[in-house]
Amino acid sequence: MEIILIIVGMAIVTLIPRVYPILIFDKITLSSGMRKWLKAVPYAALGALIFPGILTVVPDKPYIGIIGAAVAGVLSYYKQNIIVVILFAIISVFIANNYF
Repeated sequence: MEIILIIVGMAIVTLIPRVYPILIFDKITLSSGMRKWLKAVPYAALGALIFPGILTVVPDKPYIGIIGAAVAGVLSYYKQNIIVVILFAIISVFIANNYF
């Protein structure tokens, strides 16, 4: 019974910060500058999460991750399918790791 109470408590604690902003932002009108800033946040967060991983793909060879990121960046620039981008990034990291 104690486990069930812990699970229910954890569900409530994680539900509140997810639902509360939705209820608040539905009633607030934001300025255009604030809307632009909020639209940029996911890209900045994604970059902050991905970039350290790029440099630590192979800890003693950070250039290998940079090669993979460059390949993914070029393919993304030309609007390739996400599966193609991921596949070629993985292949480029594999080749760079084994031959450089």
